[in-house]
Amino acid sequence: MLLCVDEDLTEGENMAGTHTLEFTDANFDEAVLQSDRPVLVDFWAAWCGPCKALAPIIDDLAADNDGKAKIGKVDTDANPGISVRFSVSAIPTVILFHKGEIIQKFVGLRGKKDFQSALDKLVSKAH
Repeated sequence: MLLCVDEDLTEGENMAGTHTLEFTDANFDEAVLQSDRPVLVDFWAAWCGPCKALAPIIDDLAADNDGKAKIGKVDTDANPGISVRFSVSAIPTVILFHKGEIIQKFVGLRGKKDFQSALDKLVSKAH
């Protein structure tokens, strides 16, 4: 069971922007764990208000880091396997992966600078 503080989003609303990838149970291993670039994954659900507030931040990060890192989302209701696998018990949860490993886990609503700072550390190491 996932917890969310607020429930303002319309059911079924898509919250991925142009540069934001959508990860699923089917593509997660290849797209995230086997990626040679850092991958920031937002675990969200349509009924979660804080997830809706985080969506534009994730979309901005995706646009700002295009070509340097992968930024994407997992709909926890449609893809419960990934949530269970990575012990996501509250949303929004954002996990930063690099070379198949969890680098950092953010639980709850955070600002863009928190995510960008974590990404910058990994991107600078890769170059």
